[in-house]
Amino acid sequence: MKGPGGGGGGFGATQVSVTPVQPRAFTDTIEVLGVAKGRQSVTLTAAATQLVERVHFTDGQQVSRGAVLVELRNTEQSAGIAQAEARLVQARRAYDRYRALGEKGFASKAAIDEYEAAWRTAQADLAAARAREADRVIRAPFAGVVGLSDVAPGALVNPGAPIVTLDDLSAVRVDFQVPERYLAQLREGQTILAAVDAYPGETITGRISRLDTRVDERTRAITARAEFPNPGRRLKPGMLVRVGVSRGQRQSLSVPESAVSVQGDAAFVYVVRQAGERTLAEQRPVVTGIRQQGFVEVLDGVRAGERLVADGLNKIQPGQPIRVAGQAVQPGARPAPRPAA
Repeated sequence: MKGPGGGGGGFGATQVSVTPVQPRAFTDTIEVLGVAKGRQSVTLTAAATQLVERVHFTDGQQVSRGAVLVELRNTEQSAGIAQAEARLVQARRAYDRYRALGEKGFASKAAIDEYEAAWRTAQADLAAARAREADRVIRAPFAGVVGLSDVAPGALVNPGAPIVTLDDLSAVRVDFQVPERYLAQLREGQTILAAVDAYPGETITGRISRLDTRVDERTRAITARAEFPNPGRRLKPGMLVRVGVSRGQRQSLSVPESAVSVQGDAAFVYVVRQAGERTLAEQRPVVTGIRQQGFVEVLDGVRAGERLVADGLNKIQPGQPIRVAGQAVQPGARPAPRPAA
């Protein structure tokens, strides 16, 4: 009796699924590494040595541009403003008095100019005092998310010492270097694909936003800057990003990865072959190219339209009888022929 769905392999034949060899578009890519950064990122510091008076944020908080994050003690600066304001009032009165006397001919032009200079100097002193007070208020320079911070009221901060990080995570930037021989294949606005180890199997789509104006004369590479949307803020600054830049497409024969057996440096497939009424698995060496999206490019060893064992290659041996079950795995493939009853 003949086995169902195959040649006369009998009930001892191994049941397999098949897939045809078909042309497929493969994309040549330049694969490089980069590190993710926020669209804007900054580490906020103090401009002067002072005690922290108030902290207006919590770790991980979304803040708007200009929001007050930290206030430093400003007692001395407030007193300096009051003193500068008093001097300004006094200087303005003296200037107005001498200007009035000058209009009546009782004060020289030189004296008026001297009092006017004193008044304008007092104005500058007040502006400087207010600027010193403003240095005691640390604001968000752009909208973003603050990081973790150990700063608390009463802590002493020094100039340059980090207080908190601020990142705009609405998108991430990735700078990466590409050898100059590929420069003609890069352009601003070009779509690129990337992946991160944190989310295996996921592909992130972005674009090249800028190309550097110079090629590094030591590495002979140009730096490109890519930008990727970041909904949900899943991408974090500091992540290692694997960027693929397309160099164009080509049509080649392809088979699913599961249909290729790799033994050392050699690759094999099992071609479905009819031997009379028997259906056999013929092992055949192939030359493979790149792998993309679950498919392997086959450069030599098979012809378009040939049927291959699609999976479970560890269950069969070269020349072993097989039974074809169901339809071909790949969309568009024809079902295996059934023998006449």
